[in-house]
Amino acid sequence: MELYVADAFTTVRFSGNQAGVALLGAGEFPAESLMRALAGELKHSETAFVKQTGERAFHIRYFTPAEEVDLCGHATIAAFTVLRGTGAITPGDYALHTRSGDLEIGVGADAVWMDMAAPQDGRTFTEAEQEELYAAYGLTLVNRPEGLEPQAVSTGLMDILLPVKDLETLERAEQNEAQVTRLSERYNVVGVHMFCPYTPDAAAHCRNFAPLYAIPEEAATGTSNGALTYYLYRRGLIQAGADNRFVQGEKMGKPSEILSRITEDGSGVKVRVGGRALLTLKCELITGEPT
Repeated sequence: MELYVADAFTTVRFSGNQAGVALLGAGEFPAESLMRALAGELKHSETAFVKQTGERAFHIRYFTPAEEVDLCGHATIAAFTVLRGTGAITPGDYALHTRSGDLEIGVGADAVWMDMAAPQDGRTFTEAEQEELYAAYGLTLVNRPEGLEPQAVSTGLMDILLPVKDLETLERAEQNEAQVTRLSERYNVVGVHMFCPYTPDAAAHCRNFAPLYAIPEEAATGTSNGALTYYLYRRGLIQAGADNRFVQGEKMGKPSEILSRITEDGSGVKVRVGGRALLTLKCELITGEPT
């Protein structure tokens, strides 16, 4: 097993969102307890365990410090950046199997693009439920933008998309972790993706919270911004075929750039998320009894 750390969705070292990457070659996955323990030791929001299953095919399992999750966008970008950087693969298209489904990965000389799972509309919320959601961040319905309401959406992981009307509100929102954890359990979601649309430099500026999975706030989230791409497209705020830019992590001092594209044809809607990453650290797993 080769262990690495990569900074995803950034071109600046020690910025973006860090992910652990464990390259297994063609070997079997380690025991689940070991993968969970390694993710906890690395203490990044997700660690990707990467198994090669064919010449151009891979299987990835994703672990937070608390448990396994179905899919992780930034850890996928990190994993294929590490594979490219170590010479295990060259630019091209690859097949990826995850618990969320089978996805296509496009590896370029610079960026990595990945398919999201098919978009799914989750639940909407009553006025009283919306009020409770905003209150969990010290906000009220006054902070909700006109014409946009919270909704749960998935392109691999179900998140509550929570719109706010301006960047000042996004900046000052303060999470009640216990309350957001309870709400995440109640609505069976990973967490909350707060966003401010209508910004001149991006489709939206965002913050992401998943305290249920021991992630108080995350600097860059591919799956959440894939879901947000679909949400904005359904409301006519972004166009099919266009490249979209999302900014996240500013509040954490780790500004990140997530790219997305959405297309629609007779087979349905397809969302892709892309970004750049940097290989930052190579680690060594020491085994055996301590001396």
